[in-house]
Amino acid sequence: MTQLTERNELRKSRKRRLTRRRALVALTAAVGLTGAAVVTTGMLSTAGAAPAWPTPNGQQPVSKTLEVSGAYDGGLKRFYGEGDLGGGGQGEGQDPVFSLKDGAVLKNVILGSPAADGIHCQGSCTLENVWWEDVGEDAATFKGTSSNAKYAVVGGGARKADDKVFQFNGAGTLSISGFQVSDFGKLVRSCGNCSTQHKRAITVNDVDITAPGKSIAGINTNYGDTATLHKIRIHGDGNKKIKTCVRYTGNDAGDEPQETGSGPDGKHCLFEPSDISYD
Repeated sequence: MTQLTERNELRKSRKRRLTRRRALVALTAAVGLTGAAVVTTGMLSTAGAAPAWPTPNGQQPVSKTLEVSGAYDGGLKRFYGEGDLGGGGQGEGQDPVFSLKDGAVLKNVILGSPAADGIHCQGSCTLENVWWEDVGEDAATFKGTSSNAKYAVVGGGARKADDKVFQFNGAGTLSISGFQVSDFGKLVRSCGNCSTQHKRAITVNDVDITAPGKSIAGINTNYGDTATLHKIRIHGDGNKKIKTCVRYTGNDAGDEPQETGSGPDGKHCLFEPSDISYD
């Protein structure tokens, strides 16, 4: 390789890194994490790595969806479904244990089993230090219709998700940071066949992932989705079966979306191989 070629390649590499860092900073700033403990490292604002699983401080059965506006601190109590919320299956259309109004903050909550359809965010929301012991249909669904909606998952963790952990049906930006997940299908999926589709932006930053699992992020390129991955630590996946960022062609007809590729592409899946580590 000539010196000129080496210099050109070096400039291209620096440009890619700068673009990725700017994207992370912009998305993290846009989310505006409410009440989160944030550590600044260089140009990036990231929550610290998720701590060990907490011990529940008592428990509370829930037979009817709990509506949350403003901020609610669960004191690390375990909430679990009973009655109409006690099915624990994977059927679509279940009610959630918690429904958050636009701008609500839910913190220090443990969702036990059964967890029905977990948490629904009707608009912008923050989920801080929320834990799912056994994910039901989905852990959380983000449903805001505004392109300015901002959803933040800060800390916490989830395990035993047969399919999706986070379902992104609405519009706007979603940030997941300082989180841990194990024994799951997809960490986050931009809805592939919702009747109303949106452009969605996802950031997954400073997250611990333990196999088995299928994929970290799934996005629809035809709607302009992006997924930015940074500081992803994958454990117990020596054969690298967990896909990083999976690209689909979504639709609004309810059909199964077509997978078109996976891995970084510089346009929709924004990360470099060094952003993913394995042990």
